[in-house]
Amino acid sequence: MKVLLLDAANTLIYKPSLWDKIIETLQSNGFRVDKESLFLRHKIISEIINFPDRTSKDFYSEFNAELLLALGIIPTKKILDDIFSACSYLPWAAFDDCQVLKELNIKKAVLSNFNSTLKSLTDQLIGKNIFDEFIISENENCRKPSKEFYQLAIERLDTHPTNILYIGDSLKLDIIPAQELGINTLLIDRENIFPQAKNRISSFNEIIQYI
Repeated sequence: MKVLLLDAANTLIYKPSLWDKIIETLQSNGFRVDKESLFLRHKIISEIINFPDRTSKDFYSEFNAELLLALGIIPTKKILDDIFSACSYLPWAAFDDCQVLKELNIKKAVLSNFNSTLKSLTDQLIGKNIFDEFIISENENCRKPSKEFYQLAIERLDTHPTNILYIGDSLKLDIIPAQELGINTLLIDRENIFPQAKNRISSFNEIIQYI
């Protein structure tokens, strides 16, 4: 492998307080939900509904309504407004295993459905000069799961698809379109959500086996 290409949201970075905030909000509205059930349903809904580069209250109202229904809770305006208030502008954090990326002697790049703040965010959370290239949907006017977006990455990285190892957390957005263009893929599945998936890792510490 010549290039390690990575997704960003929920692959490199995440919002660690999100689950507790949602659970607390539901409890204040009379519903008790455990974190494992919430995480699983949130992940499945995320595979169905694509997140925009810049989110909005309207988007989260739609998303959280589907999430509540998946939990067996009828969404009301009050609950949706409460969740939005509790979860807006939560801080991002890097996954602990991102530290291993600094030790890998290989070209590294990011391909992500995200806004233009991503480089400064990863510089702050993971470290500067870790990634050689950022290919971000908001800047390119195309996004996952479009194969055009992945083709752009191949061209930008100036190498054959078989020289690229791409890691992401979504089968729909990351793994399938990348594989269709001949890119090697790994699904990062830290919470064991997709035990049937092939070419799956639970930590970045396992990357060394593949490069």
